[in-house]
Amino acid sequence: MTETGAAVALELEEAGAVLAAEAARFASFGWMRGTSGNLSLVLSREPLRLAVTASGRDKGELTPADVVLTDGEGAAVGPGRPSAEAALHARVVRLTGAGAVVHVHTVASVLMGQRSPGGIPFEGLEMLKGLGHPTHEVAVTLPVIANSQDMTELGDRLEAALTPGMPAVVVAGHGIYVWGADPREARHRAEVVEWLLELAVARG
Repeated sequence: MTETGAAVALELEEAGAVLAAEAARFASFGWMRGTSGNLSLVLSREPLRLAVTASGRDKGELTPADVVLTDGEGAAVGPGRPSAEAALHARVVRLTGAGAVVHVHTVASVLMGQRSPGGIPFEGLEMLKGLGHPTHEVAVTLPVIANSQDMTELGDRLEAALTPGMPAVVVAGHGIYVWGADPREARHRAEVVEWLLELAVARG
């Protein structure tokens, strides 16, 4: 292995440790049941490279080795098979400049996606400050898009639905994508978005 290759491998392993810890947290909430969900972390911008959780792994049992290096289109660079949705993670990063993307499958996101296919509005809630708003006195809408197994088509729908002040989107019948500058911010935002969705479910 070249010196450059060794450095990339070390960086990927370090990213894998971060993503494994994040995945274990989400799995403990019941948001990544079975092998569902996926996480990513940007390693470089030029060229764009991401560490993406590997396909088919139990997210509560990931190790630092259970990640795959991908390019700016979500294709594997080197060994391993990334999540089938790696291309959408890469698309989110390109569109938003995010440093990390979280995709989890929660009951509240699926239920609210069915109830409000045109988007889910929130207003006057203190928790909206957790999405970067300076005050609770704002009104925002969490977009809902139709699901697709074609990541290009799904990415087009996500791009068309992006909403200022809402770093997330619900994929109907599927789950939520949430992003942030780094894994910690993406995690916090995912927790806030899920809280909002659970509130919407409780309101009926």
